[in-house]
Amino acid sequence: MIPEPVRTAPLVESRVADLGPTALRIAIGGQLRKLRQELGITREAAGDHIRGSHVKISRLELGRTGFKKRDIEDLLTLYGVADTDQRTMFLDLVRKANEPGWWHQYSDLLPAWFETYLGLEGAAKSIRTFEGQLVPGLLQTEEYARAVVALNQDNTAARRRVELRRKRQEILDIPGGPALWAVLDEAVLRRPIGGRDVLRTQLTHLVEMSNRPNVTIQVLPYLAGGHAAAGSSFTMLRFSDPEVPDVVYLEQLTSALYLDRRADLELYRVVMERLVVQAETPERSRTMLVETAEKL
Repeated sequence: MIPEPVRTAPLVESRVADLGPTALRIAIGGQLRKLRQELGITREAAGDHIRGSHVKISRLELGRTGFKKRDIEDLLTLYGVADTDQRTMFLDLVRKANEPGWWHQYSDLLPAWFETYLGLEGAAKSIRTFEGQLVPGLLQTEEYARAVVALNQDNTAARRRVELRRKRQEILDIPGGPALWAVLDEAVLRRPIGGRDVLRTQLTHLVEMSNRPNVTIQVLPYLAGGHAAAGSSFTMLRFSDPEVPDVVYLEQLTSALYLDRRADLELYRVVMERLVVQAETPERSRTMLVETAEKL
C-alpha cells in the first residue's frame, strides 16, 4: 500500500538552470527520487501511477530523458506536493529542463552523439581529462581552435565551429560550474598547431587558466616513459548527485562511446590516478608551459 502523501517539496535551486537543461534534468530527477524514497514508494508503484514502468522512473530520476508535464504533475500528487506555489515553481523548472540547450543553434554542425556530450559536460561537477594530441577544447584559444578546425573540417563552417567551442568554455565561468582537471602529454606542448605563434599564445593561455581555482593542469613529460593511457585520450565526468553514475567519454572520428558500467569506470579511475602521479605537479607543469612558450 502506498503511504498517504504528506510531503511538501523542497525546490530545486533555480541557479542550476544556468548550467543547462541536462543539469536541470539531473537536479529535478534527484529531487523526485528523494521525495519517492522518503515516502517508501517503489519505482514500480511510481511507474504504475504514471502509466509507465520502473525503467521509466529510473530514467526520469537520472535525468536521462525529457519530462512530460502530466507525468510530473501526477508524481507530485503521489508524493504529497500539494502547495500550489511549490508545484508551479517545480513545473516551471521542468519546462526549462525541456527547452533545447544553447548548442541547439549549432545542431546543423553537430552529430547527435556530441550534442549528448555537451549536455553532460555542462551538467558535470568535475571534468577530468587526459589528452595525448591536442589542447582540450575547454582550454583552447580562438586561434588554436581555428587551426584545429581547419585540420579536417569544411572551412565554410569554420567560424561557427570556433564560436561553438568558445561558447562551451563559458561553463568554467559560471558559479557552481564544473572544475576541470586536465593532464596533457608533453606532445601537446610541442605540436605547433597553427604555427609557432599560435602555439606560444596557446601555452600562455594555459598558464593563465592554470591559475584559476577551478582549473588544474598537469603535463605528462616524455621522461615519464610509457603510461597506462598510451595511444588514447578520454574524459571522465562526475555529477553532484551521487546517484548519477560517472561517465567516461571516448571520442572517435565518426562516433563516441559513453561508458558508465562500474567495471569500466573503475578501470579509468585507476588509469587517471596513475597519470596524475606520473605527471609533473601543477606548479612544475606551469613552469614547463612557461619555458616551452619562451623557446618558441
